[in-house]
Amino acid sequence: MSQYRAAVIGLGWMGMLYDLASRIPDRFEVDDIKRPTPTLDIHRKFYHHEHPGDSGLPTSYAEACWDRPEVRLVAGADRDENRLRVFSERYGVQQLYTDAVEMLSQERPDIVAICTNTKHRSDLTCLAVEYGAKGILTEKPMAHTLAEADRMVQSCAEADVPLCCGSITTTHPSFAQARKLVQDGRIGEIVSIEAGGPFAQHQNWSYFLDSPPLWVVGTGDTPRRESGSSEFTGTGMLVTADGLTVHFRHGAPGIRLSGSSGEMVFNYQSGWELWQDMETPDGQQRVKIPWPKPQFASPYGAVYCLADVLDCLAGELDQPKSSGRRVALALEVEIALKQSSAQKGARINLPLADRSLGLNYDWFR
Repeated sequence: MSQYRAAVIGLGWMGMLYDLASRIPDRFEVDDIKRPTPTLDIHRKFYHHEHPGDSGLPTSYAEACWDRPEVRLVAGADRDENRLRVFSERYGVQQLYTDAVEMLSQERPDIVAICTNTKHRSDLTCLAVEYGAKGILTEKPMAHTLAEADRMVQSCAEADVPLCCGSITTTHPSFAQARKLVQDGRIGEIVSIEAGGPFAQHQNWSYFLDSPPLWVVGTGDTPRRESGSSEFTGTGMLVTADGLTVHFRHGAPGIRLSGSSGEMVFNYQSGWELWQDMETPDGQQRVKIPWPKPQFASPYGAVYCLADVLDCLAGELDQPKSSGRRVALALEVEIALKQSSAQKGARINLPLADRSLGLNYDWFR
C-alpha cells in the first residue's frame, strides 16, 4: 500500500471544524485573521451528518485524511493560531504554519487539501503542484473566474495531478454506479438530462456528459443577491456537440437522466431510482427497478473526495468524479447562461472567448 503525506490549508468548517463542533452563525470578513470559532471538542466522535447504519463518516478534509491508513496527516496551515493549536491537539501534528506558501515549500506534501476561501484557491493549487503535490483537493467553489479555473486545470493536467474540487453529492459512490448503468445501456440511449440549475458549486449533471457543451440559452436570471452571490437563478438549456440536451429548470430533481428505454432520477432525500421499459401483461410499461447498491446516503463529505484522488493515484480512476475539468465546465456554462439571460435569451456559443468572466459567491466563500 502506497503511503502519502497530507496537509490541510485552511482550518475552517470544511478544513476541520465540522467534525469537532456544531455549526454556528459566524459572520466575518474573508480577510480576517481571527474568525469566530465555536467551542471545540478534540475528542469528539460526532460527524456533521448522521450516516444510516454506521457511526458516521468524516465531513472535514482533516478528518478524512486522518482516517485513511495510507495517508499520514503531517501539516496544517491557517492564519488563526488557535485553530492551529486545536488541529495539533486533535491529530498530533507538530508542523504548523500561519503561511500556506511556507508550508508547501517546507513540507512538500503528497496530498494537499485547500480549504481556504475562493480568493486564493487558484494560486495555492498551482503552488501545490509546483512543490510536488501528487493529488489536490479543494473546497467549493473552485474559483471565481474562468482564467483561474483554466490555470488550475492546466497546471494539474501537465503534472498528471488529480484535482477534486468540492465535496458534493457527485463524489458519492452511487454516482459511479449510475454512470456505469448508463454505460451498460440499462436505460437505453440518453436523450436528455434535467437538473435544477447549472450550479457550478454542485454540478451533478456534468459528470454524465461525454461531449463538450456547444451552446446555451437562458432566461429569468435575477440581480446579485444581498448575500453577495451572483450565481445563475433562472432556467435554461444546454446542447452538447453530440446533440444531447441538458435542461435547467426550477423544481427539477437533483438530476434526471432520461433514456430511450428508461430513466434514472436522483433526489437528495430519497437517493436514486431506476425505471426501465418492460413487457407486462398490460403491455409495455415503465417499471421501477430496485437500485443496485450502493444507494446514496449522507454524508457526502471530504471522505469521498479523498477516495477518488487515491483511486486516481492507484490507476483505478481516470479523474475524480468532481474533477477540476468538470467543475470548470459547469462554471463556464453557468456564466454563459447569465450572459444569455442578460441578452433576452440569445444563444451563447461555447467556449467563451473572455476568460476574465466569473461569478461572485456568498460572503463566506
